Amino acid sequence: MSRPFITALIDTYNHESFIAEAIESVLAQDFPAEDAEILVVDDGSTDSTPEIMRKFSSRVRYVRKTNGGQGSAFNRGIAEARGQILAFLDGDDWWAPSKLDAVARAFEAEPAVGLVGHGITNVFPDEKVLLQVPHQTLRFRLDSLEATKTLRMSRGFLGTSRMSYRREILDRIGEVPPPLRFEADEYLFTLAGFYADVLILNESLTFYRLHDKNLYQLTNGGQDSVREKQEVIAELAESLCQKLTDIGIPEPIRKAVLECVQVEADHLRLILDGGFPWETVSTEMKIMRLFHSDASLWQRAFSCARLLPAFLMPARSYYRCRQRLTRAPLYRRLRREFLPFPVPRHIHTSEEQAK
Repeated sequence: MSRPFITALIDTYNHESFIAEAIESVLAQDFPAEDAEILVVDDGSTDSTPEIMRKFSSRVRYVRKTNGGQGSAFNRGIAEARGQILAFLDGDDWWAPSKLDAVARAFEAEPAVGLVGHGITNVFPDEKVLLQVPHQTLRFRLDSLEATKTLRMSRGFLGTSRMSYRREILDRIGEVPPPLRFEADEYLFTLAGFYADVLILNESLTFYRLHDKNLYQLTNGGQDSVREKQEVIAELAESLCQKLTDIGIPEPIRKAVLECVQVEADHLRLILDGGFPWETVSTEMKIMRLFHSDASLWQRAFSCARLLPAFLMPARSYYRCRQRLTRAPLYRRLRREFLPFPVPRHIHTSEEQAK
């Protein structure tokens, strides 16, 4: 049986320091070159990306477009791609050499699977790496409340540089809403589970680079960045709600899927615009229930204790004080040593120094 033809779809914007490594990681794949193409969609970079791309002109299809964000870049790339399988890669990440072979084998073995994800290795600026993989291969379809919980706890294995789709699934999902300047990956992987099975391999096949332009999502970025993130996540929640309603998803499943997106938008809204104390407490308790259900008794007690001032303080004041606390070196050290953030039971993590 012939192997599926794969498009390695790289979206990039001002990644002049990283794009060459991303492309070279695709060229180094343990996969027949004749069974794959590399398509780079440049979302209007203003740095030296176009010049860097010239040295790959014989091996890469390069499409340059006006800047419009991740959603528009995905739409252009999907329209241009020739593959039966589309494997996505951000221009600042890179793949392990076995990535495409593992993905191709998974699709060949499992005809009902429409989306394949996998573990990830986070690479920090200080060269430390954090490996995160599921303890075992996961498989689900979004036809039950239990499956929505699996999706919620496994989203980190389905982001851009981890996700590969059958072409027909992307065609059924249709256009990504252009206002999703980022979070377009979450729009796609959330909907894919309603059209086909989702498979998550228990191996790390992507290296996710953390740097100064994406760290704000993990720590505390500038006001403008956080505002943009809040607006995009609110748009994501609205777009998913409309799409799920249009395709007739039952209300309990629709609500369960949307809950984790909406609570993130609410959290950022409270940080930026403030709100009543009861809104802060309600939102924080919901975050604990949705994302940290595996927390220990001590971790839960600590979270509740940290939340006590929120009963009396306006939301913005509470989050401003908590932000100062979390930046303090002593707090960070104590938290890391005695009360680390809870890790879901189905995820294996290990930290080491990069070689």
